Amino acid sequence: MHRPRKEMIAETRAKLIAAARHAFGTTGYAEASMDDFTASAGLTRGALYHHFGDKKGLLQAVIAQIDGEMAARINEVASRAPTRWQHFVDECSTYIEMALEPEIQRIMFRDGPAVLGDPAQWPNASACIVSMTDHLTALQEEGVVVSSLDPETASRLINGASSQAAQRIANSDDPEATSKKVVTAFKQLLEGLLKKPDPQSN
Repeated sequence: MHRPRKEMIAETRAKLIAAARHAFGTTGYAEASMDDFTASAGLTRGALYHHFGDKKGLLQAVIAQIDGEMAARINEVASRAPTRWQHFVDECSTYIEMALEPEIQRIMFRDGPAVLGDPAQWPNASACIVSMTDHLTALQEEGVVVSSLDPETASRLINGASSQAAQRIANSDDPEATSKKVVTAFKQLLEGLLKKPDPQSN
């Protein structure tokens, strides 16, 4: 009995992504050989070209997969926050702290930007900005953040800052120490969005 073509295509793509992810995560994008990881997947270079166009296209697919996993983990952490504001802070800081993990560090925050350019222009960035904008709008309506804030503009600035923060950690000679400094500074920046108590109300 023949397997459905759709199922076979999905399996081929999954094999290539898994092999490439391992290669990119261990040896890095530049050193990863297309022949080596197609062979390890039991496929040909022709299959890679057919499904992803080239090595760069395969990197995009690997990044999309890792990004989805990161988003799920971030949501899980943030969902335990007691307030909407803490949820927002936890989402941002958890993303930055993931730059300490070797695979994410190398693929998402070092090779990704070097090969694909500014992460703010990646396909997943727009969904992240929409989510942040929704959070900030709700926080503004609740009177938690300043009313003069434009949520979308702030979201774009925060998104850029978090990306730069993660890349700084990933490219540091001492990622652990850098992460502590970066996360502290980032949280201080976010606190600047909070509405200050009215002194007249005392």
